[in-house]
Amino acid sequence: MDVAAQNTGVIVADAAALSRNTFWDGFARQLTRAAVILVLIMLGGVMVALLDGAAPALKTFGFSFLTTESWNPVTEKFGAVAPIYGTLITSAIAMIIGIPIGIGIAIFITELCPRWLKRPISTAIELLAGIPSIIYGIWGLFILAPLLQRYVQPALIDLFDGVPILSDLFTGPPYGIGVLTAGLILSIMVLPFITSITRDVFETVPPMLKESAYGLGCTTWEVVRRIVLPYTRTGVIGGIMLGLGRALGETMAVTFVIGNAHKIAHSLLAPGTTISASIANEFTEADGVLYTSSLIALGLILFVITFIVLAAARLLLLRLQQKAGN
Repeated sequence: MDVAAQNTGVIVADAAALSRNTFWDGFARQLTRAAVILVLIMLGGVMVALLDGAAPALKTFGFSFLTTESWNPVTEKFGAVAPIYGTLITSAIAMIIGIPIGIGIAIFITELCPRWLKRPISTAIELLAGIPSIIYGIWGLFILAPLLQRYVQPALIDLFDGVPILSDLFTGPPYGIGVLTAGLILSIMVLPFITSITRDVFETVPPMLKESAYGLGCTTWEVVRRIVLPYTRTGVIGGIMLGLGRALGETMAVTFVIGNAHKIAHSLLAPGTTISASIANEFTEADGVLYTSSLIALGLILFVITFIVLAAARLLLLRLQQKAGN
């Protein structure tokens, strides 16, 4: 009888525990679902607000808003070509510089760096992500820009003088500030994102794979190229896309050093502007419905550009995963 009672008690306790676990499991499922729905609602709300605010400008200018360079608040003639151009060019410069340096640092930390030096370097790289963007802007304006104006830009102008295409990209007076300076600042700002994520995914490579490659006589470069990068390419691309998203939306640092000129110049040394810099500079001074709507329309364009970039990244990752599965 005592054994039967004990068994009955155990069964009842197990049933109660199962009931509690079922309840909390369902609660967690509903809570996470509500969080996802909330994010989608917020995203939709942002999109609706941008569309509503941009409607007057889009109705007035139509498709020409995307093809016109003029930006004149006095005559209320607005076009988004210059900010779009500046956003894409500065982001491209940032990624061209930041991707190889970021991946190179990650390779050094995981494959070549002495163990005692790994933590200080990793900490220093991650600290770059914690520096406010306005500090980057002040440093770029008062330190980097004068150095570029005095030493780097004149050297680039002389170096590429007479070289097709490159002579047009590096021509004109060395202002110090400009599109190239903004791209350099952005490359520093995206560096910690690319490096940290790339380093973390490199560390997920099974040591057996690398040891086997070294045992076959592979060099460090061959191990990185044929083992580490193929194994972690999905994570590396994800880190690059995260850095690109930061570059596309950066505001204050770019505003300080790009020159804020609403025009398209073939030279990378000339002043320019970006979408976020234009909004930050002019939104508080916007007078009139059309002026304000044009700035909101710039925000809508940046939203669309970011969405396209992220969608393309997801599509690329999906194809890589399918290719790896085959």
